[in-house]
Order: sequence, then C-alpha cells, then structure tokens
Amino acid sequence: MAKASQDTSKIHFHWTKKVGTEDDDVEQPSTFKQPTSNPSDQQDKKHENIKVKTHVGVPTPRKKLQAVAIARLRAVLTAFGKNRSNPPFGGLLGPRVVGTLFGSRRGHVHFAFQKEPNSPPAFLVELATPISVLVREMASGLVRIALECDKEDNEEKKAVRLLEEPVWRTYCNGKKCGFATRRDCGPKEWKILKAVEPISMGAGVLPLTEPEAGDGELMYMRAKFERIIGSRDSEAFYMMNPDSNGAPELSIYLLRV
Repeated sequence: MAKASQDTSKIHFHWTKKVGTEDDDVEQPSTFKQPTSNPSDQQDKKHENIKVKTHVGVPTPRKKLQAVAIARLRAVLTAFGKNRSNPPFGGLLGPRVVGTLFGSRRGHVHFAFQKEPNSPPAFLVELATPISVLVREMASGLVRIALECDKEDNEEKKAVRLLEEPVWRTYCNGKKCGFATRRDCGPKEWKILKAVEPISMGAGVLPLTEPEAGDGELMYMRAKFERIIGSRDSEAFYMMNPDSNGAPELSIYLLRV
C-alpha cells in the first residue's frame, strides 16, 4: 500500500508538471501572436495623425512673406513701365543726349539738349553771353558753364523738374556772365535743329536768309553729351569727344541751390 501511494503521488506530480509545461508551451505562442495594446497609446497615435494633417494643410508664414514680396515687386515694375510709357515734357533724357549750341555771330548763345537728333528739345536756354565770346573761350582751352537757380519753399514750385526751371544765373569758367532764360522751341529754333539733324558731331556756319539774322550767318556746334544725375537738384553734361584724350572740352552743370 505504501509503495502504491508513493507511485500514485509520483504520477500525479509528473502529470501536473507535464500539463504545466504544455500550458506554458501553449500560452507563450498565444501571447506572442496576440499582443495586448494599450488604449491610451492608440489615442496618442490618433492625435499625432491629426496634428500632422493640420500642419500640412495650413501655409507657413514664410510662404506668405514670399507671396507678398512677389506681389509688391510686380506692382513696382508695373508702375515703372507706366512711367516710361508716359514721359514728361520733352521726353526722358537718357545717359547719352545730343547737344546743340547755336547762335548768330552777333547774337546770344542758344543751347539745346535732345534725346534723339530728331526729337523735340527737352532743354532749351538762351544765354546772355555772345557766341563769339564763347567760341574764343573754347579755343583757348576747356570751358565750364554753370547754370544756377534758387530753391523754392513753395510746395508747388518744389515739384518743378530741374530742366524746367525758367531762369538761371550763368557762370563761364568761374566768371559771372549774366542770366540764362529757358525758351520754348518755336519755328525758328526748330528749323535750325532740323538743319543740323544729319550732323552727329562737328561745328560750322549755316547761311540764314531772315532779316533779323544780322550778318546772315549762324554758328553752331553739335556733339554727344554724357548725362550724369547727382540728385533732383543737380545734373551735369559732359561733351564726348573721341579726339580728346583728356577732360571734355565743354561741360555744363545745372544746380539748384
């Protein structure tokens, strides 16, 4: 009996161990195949997906700044094109202009700046200096002509362009030479400019038939000028002479002081 009981306990113990081992073998694969997931982790993943979608849909501030900058640039270019298509009085003078100096032997000097040889003059003034005196100054060396006008405190007069000033004080090589007056291009002046239109550079004498011409001859000099804009109150015109190796023979300065 004692032996039988011992054998039974051994078998029972062996069966329990075997069953436990099988349970472990069965449970381990089931636990590995079907892992449990935490509900809070699933909610966090949903929130992350929502955040990513929201971030992609809304445009970034940097893109907005770029769009605004491009719109402003287009507006500036459009305004600039309109201003170029509607030039002010006499047309816009570029960096290279045509300058013509003319007058009768006993008359005063007239000076005109044109954008093109056949375009109306954007600047035409009559100097009090006789043309014979100016020719003598140019024969002796370099000539510097300065035209000065006064600044105005009136807001309406402040808007006047420098080339449209009516009266100037004239200085030739530092010497005061009276005043210069802005003139409109009438039939007489336009006839002279048309007569010298084919001439790109040079000086000479033109015959005139008008009684008021005096001795019947008109002296002229025509050349290309380089235009330099210092500010709205200062401009300079330098004669471009390909034969001159040094400074330009004739320079004209417009100053509003």
